Amino acid sequence: MTSVLDIDDATLRIGARTLWSGLDLHVAPGEFVAVLGANGSGKTSLLRTVLGLQALTAGRIRVAGEDVRRGSRAIGYVPQQRRIDPLTPLRARDLVGLGIDGHRWGIGPVGAARRARRAQLDAALDAVDALAYADRPVGQLSGGEQQRVRIAQALATDPTLLLCDEPLLSLDLQHQQAVTALVDRRRRTHGTAVLFVTHEINPVLPYVDRVL
Repeated sequence: MTSVLDIDDATLRIGARTLWSGLDLHVAPGEFVAVLGANGSGKTSLLRTVLGLQALTAGRIRVAGEDVRRGSRAIGYVPQQRRIDPLTPLRARDLVGLGIDGHRWGIGPVGAARRARRAQLDAALDAVDALAYADRPVGQLSGGEQQRVRIAQALATDPTLLLCDEPLLSLDLQHQQAVTALVDRRRRTHGTAVLFVTHEINPVLPYVDRVL
């Protein structure tokens, strides 16, 4: 089976410090890999290299058979959970929309293109059971609701690889379980490979295939 993510003999150094070296990792479609490690061990840095934001010291990374590059639409990214300011004017729908066309400038789509974008947004929100609060200000949502919206944003472009950086941080157990179940459902229904950085191992134990 062709891998979605291929990391070969990779080394990352920051200054004089080697975070990790000789790393080989091959993640298949639909596979759920948890990434564990102490603070400062290079977990987030690993995701940054896959996103093309941090250059390797040595080795190679490919996603869907291509060398990594910044802004790849084959990758969805869920950042660390942080509360959004209650006064933020963005609606949940707007935040998801940034995952579709936030890299573009100028006038938004019109006519059929606008309707297609709306359908794409609704589908992404519905996939994480967030359609009911699509038009609410995102800053007024609970932590668990905000994280559902972030996952919808990450999945809006139908990525083949989903990177999750501590998505359970600051969530209570119920929301941790709900968020993890959403990620698991996505990989099972769409074959999306998952690289899931976490300190909270218990919520992912029912779903994880391997641990790095």
